[in-house]
Amino acid sequence: MKSMRKRTSIVCLPLLLALGVLSLPWIGGSARGVLDRPFPAPEFPARAPDAWINSEPLRLADLRGKVVLIDFWTFDCWNCYRSFPWLNDLERRLEPQGLQVVGVHTPEFAHERVRASVVGKVAEFGLRHPVMMDNDFAYWRAMGNRYWPAFYVIGKRGRVRGAFAGETHPGDAQALRIEALLGELLAEAS
Repeated sequence: MKSMRKRTSIVCLPLLLALGVLSLPWIGGSARGVLDRPFPAPEFPARAPDAWINSEPLRLADLRGKVVLIDFWTFDCWNCYRSFPWLNDLERRLEPQGLQVVGVHTPEFAHERVRASVVGKVAEFGLRHPVMMDNDFAYWRAMGNRYWPAFYVIGKRGRVRGAFAGETHPGDAQALRIEALLGELLAEAS
């Protein structure tokens, strides 16, 4: 039995490597973290004004010079809700230093596409930052996202510098990694 397991793993590893599975950016439900190779952040898709909550339609190009934290969420996701206290505190503390949080509400279910429902959840959870409704998954696909919640850190020059997935709480390991990256980027010259 033991030798059969050994043979299976010997066969599987090269197969997984050949298929590129081990090189996927997201492995085992967690994101890459700080990126070795930052990439240009895709521009927000053109949206009607009512697709934005707490803001007029934004262009990522207008946010150059700021550090941007993108939060992908959906309103039926409890992991997203449980991350909001950390996100709201982070925004309160770092916004004066140049952080801009932008929520991207990408629905998992059809009933989550209703603007009034999203507006209600934004109010319920005290989200003050701009929230873009991404009902067609255009920005989700442009970022190559696969999880709720997911957080992308964009530096002052418009390059994605970090990608993180999963529920995040004040003081947990992921929050500390994100906050360390944000501190580093906020300290960089524009």
